[in-house]
Amino acid sequence: MADDGALLRVEALAAHHDRSGFDCGVAPLDRYFRTQAGQDARKNMAAPFVLVLSDDTIAGYYTLSATSVRLAELPDALVRKLPRYPLVPATLLGRLAVDRRQQGKGYGRLLLADALYRAARSEIASFAVIVDAKDDNARRFYERESFLSLPDHPMKLFRPMADIRRLFDEG
Repeated sequence: MADDGALLRVEALAAHHDRSGFDCGVAPLDRYFRTQAGQDARKNMAAPFVLVLSDDTIAGYYTLSATSVRLAELPDALVRKLPRYPLVPATLLGRLAVDRRQQGKGYGRLLLADALYRAARSEIASFAVIVDAKDDNARRFYERESFLSLPDHPMKLFRPMADIRRLFDEG
């Protein structure tokens, strides 16, 4: 993808990435990225990825980690097709944020697509990608990207991995 003619790149967060000026406008997301993301990466608690512009500015980030969802939380139509394990393995898209100076350029969708691609290509079993929407705007964003709300938790959404894999296999 181009940024005024230059290449954008998504890469794993590393020590050389300057996170100090990142500001998405949501204090907990900014604070996490500036102070906790590096430690989470080092301790294998989350895998943070950054969208880097041609001038090495960080335009956005997301995190992936392993999680599980209770079988009883999923829609009945899906539960009927799954083994009766109490917990179903999933991938957590824990955080996704775009610097406010870069918002409105499609970078959120780019980060989401990268996260879904990485999750789909993983060799670790995962039934779905799960997100916890922070607010109604975030929930609507994920719904536009074909995520479905869990029946009893409208701010917790998921997209089945089979659907995600089809997204990348077609084309």
